[in-house]
Amino acid sequence: MVPEAWRSGLVSTGRVVGVLLILGALHKASAAVIRYEILEEREKGFAVGNVVRDLGLDLGSLSARRLRVVSGASRRFFEVNWETGEMFVNDRLDREELCGTLPSCTLTLELVVERPLELFSAEVVIQDINDNNPSFPTREMKLEISEAVAPGTRFPLESAHDPDVGSNSLQTYELSRNEYFALRVQTREDSTKYAELVLERALDREREPDLQLVLTALDGGTPARSASLPIRIVVLDANDNAPTFNQSLYRARVLEDAPPGTRVVQVHATDLDEGPNGEIIYSFGSHNRAGVRELFSLDLVTGVLTVKGRLDFEDAKLHEIYIQAKDKGANPEGAHCKVLVEVVDVNDNAPEITVTSVYSPVPEDAPLGTVIALLSVTDLDAGENGLVTCEVPPGLPFSLTSSLKNYFTLKTSAALDRETVAEYNLSITARDAGTPSLSALTTVQVQVSDINDNPPQSSQSSYDVYVEENNLPGVPILNLSVWDPDAPQNARLSFFLLEQGAEIGLVGRYFTINRDSGVVSSLVPLDHEDRRAFELTAHISDGGTPVLATNISVNIFVTDRNDNAPQVLYPRPGQSSVELLPRGTSAGHVVTRVVGWDPDAGHNAWLSYSLLGAPNQSLFAVGLHTGQVSTARPVQDTDSPRQTLTVLIKDNGEPSLSTTATLTVSVIEESPEARAEFPSGSAPREQNKNLTFYLLLSLILVSVGFAITILGVIVFKVYKWKQSRDLYRAPVSSLYRTPGPSLHADAVRGGLMPPHLYHQVYLTTDSRRSDPLLKKPGAASPLASRQNTLRSLDPVFYRQVLGAESSPPGQVRVSKSSWNDINAF
Repeated sequence: MVPEAWRSGLVSTGRVVGVLLILGALHKASAAVIRYEILEEREKGFAVGNVVRDLGLDLGSLSARRLRVVSGASRRFFEVNWETGEMFVNDRLDREELCGTLPSCTLTLELVVERPLELFSAEVVIQDINDNNPSFPTREMKLEISEAVAPGTRFPLESAHDPDVGSNSLQTYELSRNEYFALRVQTREDSTKYAELVLERALDREREPDLQLVLTALDGGTPARSASLPIRIVVLDANDNAPTFNQSLYRARVLEDAPPGTRVVQVHATDLDEGPNGEIIYSFGSHNRAGVRELFSLDLVTGVLTVKGRLDFEDAKLHEIYIQAKDKGANPEGAHCKVLVEVVDVNDNAPEITVTSVYSPVPEDAPLGTVIALLSVTDLDAGENGLVTCEVPPGLPFSLTSSLKNYFTLKTSAALDRETVAEYNLSITARDAGTPSLSALTTVQVQVSDINDNPPQSSQSSYDVYVEENNLPGVPILNLSVWDPDAPQNARLSFFLLEQGAEIGLVGRYFTINRDSGVVSSLVPLDHEDRRAFELTAHISDGGTPVLATNISVNIFVTDRNDNAPQVLYPRPGQSSVELLPRGTSAGHVVTRVVGWDPDAGHNAWLSYSLLGAPNQSLFAVGLHTGQVSTARPVQDTDSPRQTLTVLIKDNGEPSLSTTATLTVSVIEESPEARAEFPSGSAPREQNKNLTFYLLLSLILVSVGFAITILGVIVFKVYKWKQSRDLYRAPVSSLYRTPGPSLHADAVRGGLMPPHLYHQVYLTTDSRRSDPLLKKPGAASPLASRQNTLRSLDPVFYRQVLGAESSPPGQVRVSKSSWNDINAF
């Protein structure tokens, strides 16, 4: 055992052998090498040295940083006490088992700490103690020596074997006292000892035919250990010529993977005697080490040395073989030679990869050069056969760099994206430089952890939804298709509805959205006549940190259903209105006009009129699309003086809805206004004169109005043409968005919806043959809409309503109070 003070001195003066710079960007990775010496067979728990103090680490953070000993061996001989920082013996250390007969036994260890990751190297020198006795391969040795052997002849003896090394190994031999032989101790090329008997006095078989000697092998330990070998010497009759080899040393080279039977070398000896005394037999000498006979075989007759067992360059690079030759004489004498067999290395050992530490999962935003794992690679071959390189498959965002000898660092070489690849199974290949090259493969699993780097995504930036009015509340009207490619927690979506523009209150009053599923539902039945479109914004946010969000425009259009029956504007329901019809009126005379109105849109608002009931069906006719009530034949004296007409007003919806209007027509003999104005018989002539004047004046006014209208239309068309040309020349981004679904209305269609959604279309009196002429904002109130409807009627009827001038002969004038009643309606 080495004294403690001396051992501490070795540690303090030679603790750090050198500092190696790691050739990669490790997180504070260190390459300090510390060295300790310890005697073999130390008890478990024996303190080797304080690695924390020697490496300059913080003892307080040792447990958190998880300092551990990493070794490529299959057994863990050392451990570190996290409380004291001492590295202690964890398993039995037998130097002979670990290093065999190597003169120096050094165990190389790696110390790894985490947070941040650091790597240190340590060497522990196992010193030998004298714990093994020398031993001989046989219990007794027998020598047959001819009495004719001259003094000075040497006889090799069996060699003892001591597994210890250095001063504890075999040092010398001793021979028991005798008068014939002396002992000579020789040293081999590997510094081991062997003994030879030297004949100092000629033998006399007749005097002493048999001698008993004792050979003692001693090692250099304290105290010394020994082994004894009895030697029996049989004195033979003389054979005066001994065989001789043509050379005392033979050299040969053989590959370590040579199959059994491969020829190594042939030794040759000659004997000048004749007959049996000249016939030579070859055999292995006594100086051979243990195991030679298992690796090689020798032909007794030819002296050819061949391979018998499996050679291993990593076990022994050189074999020293001793061969003897004897004749067949009665008293054979032997000759000896030495054969040095050099074992040539072949690439028969594949590299071995050990993954010492793996950093996983790796955040997808990890910077380039982030250390993923440390790998150690070993190859038992020598030279080029033991030179190892590592590589990862191309095209992956990882690279390998060499940090220490036989150590490699796996780093990131490109940006990671969990949404593209969430996990990598890296196949790392270690390949040596031998021929043929051998390789090893190991797999490192690297998982990529998610960060919130993707906002919610949708296949479209806006949705146009058409909902039929009078829908059921709570029924879904839209399911937003939104997803987030991030991991589940970051991809957890939350949906909200926001109003667009200055108008508020749409959300919560009309619509709601499921916060988790994105299903939009209406809270109340929608009414096309109340509101035709809603503009909302769906705000979708994820569950990451920071939160990412996306906005999607949602345009909800309320489509019309035929849910409103036509309404009667004139005559006003509930109020009596009597139309006067003079007798003798010709066919085709317009009596009045029924004005209907339908709050629905499009085809649902197209109205048709028909005469449902009358005392005399042949007297009156109703215009199908105009509602104009006129005489179908001349009024006769036999016609009832009071006619009650029922007019059916029906829309074009599916199913069709209808209402009725009741008219009272009074058939009179003569117009009271005419009698009051023309009391005398000269009235007809004066009336005809006034009528001619008014007809001429009307013709002139109509002509001038027509000319002004034509001119105005031309000017307006030119103005619109220039405006449209300027519009198309403008950038595309300045154009208005294409409007939504067209809104249809009949000529009798009023404006009962809010001003910002209402449009009115002017049509001809026949709705089925009408084309839209102009689209403009509608009236601000239903009353204005009804007044516009009345103004679009026949001018004669309009004058009748206004009562601005006298009716022509044969027609009645509606009083101003009647028109006020209509306006009041």
